[in-house]
Amino acid sequence: MNRKEEAVKLINKKINGETFLSYEEIATITGYHPKYVLKLKKEILNNEITLEHGNKNRKPVNAIPETERKYIIDLYRRSNVSIRRFCKFYGKRSYSCIYNVLKDANLIHKDK
Repeated sequence: MNRKEEAVKLINKKINGETFLSYEEIATITGYHPKYVLKLKKEILNNEITLEHGNKNRKPVNAIPETERKYIIDLYRRSNVSIRRFCKFYGKRSYSCIYNVLKDANLIHKDK
């Protein structure tokens, strides 16, 4: 059980009169600020509480589009230069970004 679930459980007990803990004590137990505990209480009373983050399972805004990913892979396959030179030539993305794209496509093999 994570902290938010525990806080919601304790707030529900407080609302139903099953415990005599204060909201400050609930905040201390869960590690949240007392104002956040009162915000959670308000959300519980209005039936707006969500235990899951709103951006969960969404693709990040700054992620590389699939078309650019394919373009980088195709361009690298046609070249015969090192990754560093390719990154300087491409110039739109950082070295680590291009490296991760090529690594995911199994185009980079580390020799030990």
